[in-house]
Amino acid sequence: MYAIAIIRYRRPLDEVLTIIDAHRAYLGELKAKGLLLASGPFEPRNGGALLLRVPDEGSAAALDAIRDGDPFVRQGMAQYELLPWAPTYGKDDLDRL
Repeated sequence: MYAIAIIRYRRPLDEVLTIIDAHRAYLGELKAKGLLLASGPFEPRNGGALLLRVPDEGSAAALDAIRDGDPFVRQGMAQYELLPWAPTYGKDDLDRL
């Protein structure tokens, strides 16, 4: 299963940037586990998005764990909106990633 995570900052950008290294390290862990396909900030910089791939079995729990493990969430800097996604066009390309 795929999902899109919309991240919205809850604090001013200068505060969010104080833990950006921890957030990016966390994203690196997700990438190494095969859970994160792509990520990046929005322009203007008021949040960002993640493209995720999680197992079909237990996908809701996996998405909750991804959200809850992010230093942005643990330190109250951002909130997630988790959107399970069923791509049709381009799915074969995503599956090869």
